[in-house]
Amino acid sequence: MLGDANHLPLCGVWIDEQGHAHVSLATEAGERTEALAEFHPFAWLRERPAELPPHAELAALAGDGLYPFLVHTRTAPAHAALLKRIGTAGYDVLRPLECQFLLQKRRRLYDGLRFHQLRRCQLDIETAAAGEDHFSDPAQPGDRVLAIGLRFGDRTELLELAADTDDAERDLLQALNARLAAEDPDTIEGHNLFKFDLDYLRVRGKRLKVPCAWGRFGQKASFRNSRLKLAERWLDFPRCDVPGRAVVDTFLLAQLHDISSRELTAYGLKDLARHFGITTEEAEERTYLPGAQIQRAFHADRERFRAYLRDDLRETAGLGDLLLPTYFEQVKAFPTTLQEAALRGTSTKVDLLFLEEYYHRRATIPGPVEVATFEGGFSRSFQEGVFHDVMHFDVASLYPSLLLSMGRNPRSDSQGVFIPLLRQLRDYRLKYKALARTEPDPEMRAEYAARQASFKILINSFYGYLGFSGARFGDGELAAEVTRRGRELLQALIEEFGKHDCTILEADTDGIYLASARWFAAPEELLAKVVGILPAGIELEYDGSYRAMFCYKAKNYALFDGEKVTIRGSALRSRGIEPYLKKLGDQLIRHLLGTGAESPLALAEEFRRRIAARTAEVRELAKSENLGQSAEAYEKFVAGGGKPRRAAAEAALQLNPRPRLGDRVAYFIAPKQKGMTSDWQRARPVEAFNPATAPYDPDYYLAKLDDWLERYGPFLGQKPTPAQGELF
Repeated sequence: MLGDANHLPLCGVWIDEQGHAHVSLATEAGERTEALAEFHPFAWLRERPAELPPHAELAALAGDGLYPFLVHTRTAPAHAALLKRIGTAGYDVLRPLECQFLLQKRRRLYDGLRFHQLRRCQLDIETAAAGEDHFSDPAQPGDRVLAIGLRFGDRTELLELAADTDDAERDLLQALNARLAAEDPDTIEGHNLFKFDLDYLRVRGKRLKVPCAWGRFGQKASFRNSRLKLAERWLDFPRCDVPGRAVVDTFLLAQLHDISSRELTAYGLKDLARHFGITTEEAEERTYLPGAQIQRAFHADRERFRAYLRDDLRETAGLGDLLLPTYFEQVKAFPTTLQEAALRGTSTKVDLLFLEEYYHRRATIPGPVEVATFEGGFSRSFQEGVFHDVMHFDVASLYPSLLLSMGRNPRSDSQGVFIPLLRQLRDYRLKYKALARTEPDPEMRAEYAARQASFKILINSFYGYLGFSGARFGDGELAAEVTRRGRELLQALIEEFGKHDCTILEADTDGIYLASARWFAAPEELLAKVVGILPAGIELEYDGSYRAMFCYKAKNYALFDGEKVTIRGSALRSRGIEPYLKKLGDQLIRHLLGTGAESPLALAEEFRRRIAARTAEVRELAKSENLGQSAEAYEKFVAGGGKPRRAAAEAALQLNPRPRLGDRVAYFIAPKQKGMTSDWQRARPVEAFNPATAPYDPDYYLAKLDDWLERYGPFLGQKPTPAQGELF
């Protein structure tokens, strides 16, 4: 048992099949030590069970919620058997059991540790393929793992295949197991780790009879199919759980980051490294290898191959440095694991805080609440065109602040924990926000910034939780009242700014963009003139100035602060837009904002000439989309008469192997044929392109170009010249 080690920071937890809690603890010397801890699985019940397992404890809870009983069992098998006998309609349970342990003990992972004290491992593999025009397939005997790259802090280790034999590959996989056991990292990080690296290692290990012994406590990894919701879409992936460690996929973290930032145009490792400045565009030290040449380099140019793998590991570590601290701080606030924090929505995390309070107060919990649709925040674009001397003001944590000023708990919150928790977390956020501004140590300043950002996400999630159907403590009426007050407040601010020589450009929920030559050099003075209309507890903040702003339409605009261009809105930056149109759009924005770029009209004419001559590359024209259904599910949907038919899904059906739900598919539109005029009928994967036998339709892409000029030409002072052809 833990005994005197109870004070040590918790770095990993795993509940075994019997329900025993195994924990990994950080020693004062920075090492990791393992121990057992007491744990009793629990569940909330709707009715008193007719029969209990031996040594089970049943408690009647205070209140009149849907689940008035709490049961604890001594073992996990007894817990599972009891719930099976009761049936899913008769209980509410928290999973996984590791979260139950943290909640029951009021413990938090990494509490007392700083981010740099986390023991991190980045992992990347390189693999063989049947030929340069083939994808690696782990089911094929010859598609071996060529090398496994590992990075521990600043130290890189490359494990390489010694010979093209089963024995050599078996030794390679066993070497990975040994290195993970010896280094004992808290995290295993990689880019596209779930869908490629770990799954590939699993299949090869199964073939060669090498267990995936990557876990703590002498345990093997487990795999299961899972899915993650990313804003409006779902992503299927083979989830890997490693006992006592967190598996962190930066491919998923980047997409989660982009839900709010909406600034990424691609999620590949190299694209992200350039976007975030981990590797600069001009970097000569970065080694690049096309996928088709990796295997050849392994055999013919081993040093270049090694440099490429080291760079992949470096960039993966850099992405983790940027994207992981927020989740690291979240697990210090929630009773959850780092892997769960990265794969679960914020409403689920907020729910954990309420359940923890109700569990320890021995209070009954309510059932899920259905929330009716209600009107959201105020959003409006007031102007079109380019404006200068632009400032941005926003209300600090608008909805949480309104909730606190109202002081109303959700209707089903019988213990009244909502507002006190929100106030406590808001105070924490303000404390760390101030420290992030004043701390002289840059490392601590970055940590405080991550901490305040984590708390900002958390407190803003309290409002979102209220309006979430299925939340135990949801309250649609309270959420609707908060948004009503928010709309009134923003409109009052718009009116007040208008009284002080300000041109309102864009307003959305809690922020206002405006232009004013009079106040551009003195934004704090302008702020002082308008804050007087705010109710107590509501704070307006000056959030930045911009030399220029291009306003296109509501929630679609671009900003230039003198150094960086920031683009907001899918109309201006859509990941699904054809590359040639994206290139035109990027040049348009830079030109309009005055960053030195030339007008895109000449580039548009060049594209027109090359497309008409069929000399434009297919990759310049092909649209890319994430699949909203797996290829198999779409095939069944169509067979059952389902509509509408989708071009990306039709292209996916033509690929082998077929892509999964959430995978990105690039496709082009082939020329019209009799009875085949719709996009979905003419969609072909780019892999099938052949300029002679499977070309693209130039008229289709010329019509797309004309459509672009129709929309954006007026901002350039020119009307488009339509070409022959139809858009659809």
